[in-house]
Amino acid sequence: MTDFLADDWRSATLVGRIMTSDGPTPVLVRQGEVFDVSAIAATVAQFLAQWPESGAQGGVSLGRLEDFDFAPVWEREGKDTLLSPIDLQVVKAAGVTFAVSAVERVIEERARGDADKAQAIRNDLSERIGGDIRAVVPGSESAMKLKEALITEGLWSQYLEVAIGPDAEVFTKSPVLSTVGWGEEVGVRSDSTWNNPEPEVVLVVTADGRTVGATLGNDVNLRCFEGRSALLLGKAKDNNASCALGPFIRLFDDGFTIDDVRSAVLDLKIDGPEGYELTGRSSMDQISRDPLELVRQAMSEHHYPDGFVLMLGTLFAPTQDRDVAGRGFTHKVGDIVRVNTPKLGRLENRVNTSKDARAWVFGITALMQNLAARGLLKGGKPARTDAA
Repeated sequence: MTDFLADDWRSATLVGRIMTSDGPTPVLVRQGEVFDVSAIAATVAQFLAQWPESGAQGGVSLGRLEDFDFAPVWEREGKDTLLSPIDLQVVKAAGVTFAVSAVERVIEERARGDADKAQAIRNDLSERIGGDIRAVVPGSESAMKLKEALITEGLWSQYLEVAIGPDAEVFTKSPVLSTVGWGEEVGVRSDSTWNNPEPEVVLVVTADGRTVGATLGNDVNLRCFEGRSALLLGKAKDNNASCALGPFIRLFDDGFTIDDVRSAVLDLKIDGPEGYELTGRSSMDQISRDPLELVRQAMSEHHYPDGFVLMLGTLFAPTQDRDVAGRGFTHKVGDIVRVNTPKLGRLENRVNTSKDARAWVFGITALMQNLAARGLLKGGKPARTDAA
């Protein structure tokens, strides 16, 4: 099954993890052939830290990618399980990275749904900052003028501070090894009443700050928690199965560069168990900060010895009513969420509650024990591998 891969996957250089009889195994895909590289690097983080030298060392061929029998868990248990493509990297996320949507939300709130009033506010702000607010660069002089205008209008908020101010919002999304991959279930807290997916491009960065590739992500968000207080961001973002990545990391090369990330268009589709359907789109060319600037701000100071991944945010915010007029969208158990872009493929997951989604039990200790038992590290005992 290859319909979830990038349109040009046969010429792409991919890195990921699959579950073998031994345990979670890092793989390199070149020209459509899958190589077990665990003898070269026991983890994806280690393999990428040594890239491109690690890729020149070969690996053990596992066959052609199209011959693998991958399937999402809700259809059947495939004989081949595709895991999240990262392991020891820290999962970071950048929020409110699309300034236009952030400003527009505040304007619409102020206008209380009156389109004519909203346009008048928009025109007034544009006149006072001397140009189109869509052209404002975060942290620039025009951004500071816009900030002053918004404060005068009583429209300023902490979200706009990170949207157009000098400092981006960067937070830790989830713990090491907690992400789920393509075909797995994603989780929302069972006590959440308002939540949604966030389709995003995710950059992969090594410890020395090299951005080596990208993948797709779903930054599941609980709006009922974050909306009550920004101090509840941890509960809104970090829950069992609340972060999906995949299907593979696509490494940068002549056929895929950071410019492809900058121009990517992500399509989202949600199919509900009751026949509900929602579609949306997020265009990376609308992002207010360059992706590499977000990486720079996320780097901190020698803070990620195993590297990190950075979710770049989304333009998408679903408002389409689902059950009750005026209540907007929220997930239901059984929703199928598909995030797609031609160069990275399709990330596909089914929604469950975090309580009922598969428990996360395979942590760092278990991984180290497993790698040691396979002779990839010294010492240790075998660890369970059924939930990597």
